[in-house]
Amino acid sequence: MADAAAGQRGGRGGFGRGRGGQRGRGRGGRGGAAGGRGVEKEEWVPVTKLGRLVKEGKIRSLEEVYLFSLPIKEYQIIDFFLGSKLKDEVMKITPVQKQTRAGQRTRFKAYVVIGDSNGHVGLGVKVSKEVAGAIKGAIQTAKLAVIPVRRGYWGNRIGLPHTVPTKVTGKCGSVRVRLVPAPRGTGVVAAPVPKKLLQFAGIEDVFTQTTGKTKTLGNFVKATFDAVARTYSFLSPELWRETKFQTAPYQTFSDFLANASKVSPLRK
Repeated sequence: MADAAAGQRGGRGGFGRGRGGQRGRGRGGRGGAAGGRGVEKEEWVPVTKLGRLVKEGKIRSLEEVYLFSLPIKEYQIIDFFLGSKLKDEVMKITPVQKQTRAGQRTRFKAYVVIGDSNGHVGLGVKVSKEVAGAIKGAIQTAKLAVIPVRRGYWGNRIGLPHTVPTKVTGKCGSVRVRLVPAPRGTGVVAAPVPKKLLQFAGIEDVFTQTTGKTKTLGNFVKATFDAVARTYSFLSPELWRETKFQTAPYQTFSDFLANASKVSPLRK
C-alpha cells in the first residue's frame, strides 16, 4: 500500500516532486496560449484635453496639433496617428554611475530614434536601473518628442520632396552638424548615426558636414535632431501666402470638453 501511495504522490518516495505528477515543471499550464506571458493591451483612457479630442476623432491629423503648437503629453496620441508606421532603433546603451555612501550606483542610459520615414521623427533618452526599462522609457520619450520634418527640392520641383529645403545647422555640446541639399539620387551622405535618423525622417538625399567630438554619440545624434528640427524655422517664398487664421481646437470644441470633464472617470 505504501508503494501505491508513493506512486500516486509523484513517484519519488511520497514527496510529490516528480515530473510526471500534478506539479510538473512544464510551462504548458501557466495560463494562456503563449505560456501565460501574453498581457492584454489596456484601453487608452486619455487624461488631457488633447487626448480626449484625438480619441473622439475631433482632431484628424497630427499636423493640426503642430499647427496650433499644442503640447503632447501622452505618447498614445502618436500611436493613434502613426501607429504601425513608426519604426524604432536603439542607437546606444551606455552605463552611467553615481557615487553614493554605499558605493557606486550603476544605471543604464538608452538613446532611441523613432520615425515613420515620411516627415516625422523623434529622439528619446532615458536612464533606468535595467536595460529593458531604459529602452521602453526612451521609446515613450521619443514619441512625446516627435517633430515634423520639412523637406524640399534641389533644383527643379519635379516629383515629391526628397531633400532638406535649405542649409541648416544643429549643435549640441561641441558637435556641429550641417545639412546641405543634394541632387536626387545622391542618397544620404553621412556617418551611420545621423544617417539612421535622417532616413527615419524621410530625407532621401542630403550632404552632411560635422565638426567637434562626434565620438560622443549622444551629442552627435542630438545635434542631428536639432538640425532636422530647424527645417521649419526658415520662411521661404512658398510660405509667403496670406495666412488664414483658424480657431484653436480647445476653443472650437469647448462644449465637448466641458461635458467630457463632467463624466471623466478621474472625477468619479
